[in-house]
Amino acid sequence: MPIPESELILNRDGSVYHLNLVPDHISDTIITVGDPERVPLVSQHFDSIETQIHKREFVTHVGYYKGKRLTVISTGMGTDNIDILLNELDALVNIDFVTREARPLEERIALRIVRVGTSGALQEDIPLGSHLVSEHGVGLDSLMQFYPLVETGLEVEVGAGVQQALQLPYRPYCVRGSDLLREQLGADMVAGNTLTCPGFYGPQGRVLRLDLRMPDLIQQFQRFRYHSAEGEFRLTNFEMETAGYYALGRMLGHEVVSLNAIVANRATGEFATNADQVVNDLIQKTLDRL
Repeated sequence: MPIPESELILNRDGSVYHLNLVPDHISDTIITVGDPERVPLVSQHFDSIETQIHKREFVTHVGYYKGKRLTVISTGMGTDNIDILLNELDALVNIDFVTREARPLEERIALRIVRVGTSGALQEDIPLGSHLVSEHGVGLDSLMQFYPLVETGLEVEVGAGVQQALQLPYRPYCVRGSDLLREQLGADMVAGNTLTCPGFYGPQGRVLRLDLRMPDLIQQFQRFRYHSAEGEFRLTNFEMETAGYYALGRMLGHEVVSLNAIVANRATGEFATNADQVVNDLIQKTLDRL
């Protein structure tokens, strides 16, 4: 059945509502960054740029790098924006905008989506300035309260363990990212499990003028361990999007991986003086490996 106009909203030019893109605008491999100003830091390496589109916080450049067509899109911060991004990217390749009908299951297209972002380490042994690839994303946000996410037994147990450790009134969700992309892009990176927080200050244990309900929040994150047949599961770093990417990617059938430039270490209280270089090195490494 056709998807109603109120559900799949298109602009007058036929582009999807928030991203302002039409299907021909994107490639099958997409690099995402949080900051709109980081988009040209990626596309400056392209051999040529064919498309530049800007709407709200979503800036898109499409071009070629060493013969490969790539798309780089900024998302803004938070899993609420990732909800918009993933659903609209999927619509661009898996919904016919003329008939407003989804592709048959056997014709669905799987995108390769690579988040390149900054993150803070939670553990003292993760070096400042290192690059970390996320095996799992653990979401403290509420996005998956609205979707039928299916988790593995380990993922459910990890989420329940985090809930118990933090005494939360809800169970956080846990999702493994793309093994394929992690092996391709993260071979020499630190492998970790990324905590996705629904904010930058209180949810990440920062205190300015507001006190925290859990004054030892950071210590709770750092101490968390879950032991299974697969080994020890600990939280290595945190940011604000990865778990949303992994959960929506799984449900929609896309390959998704999160690559993190570690620019802060909350265990040692340090912030990288060369944060821009750490990010730029990760961008170059990602482009070359794609």
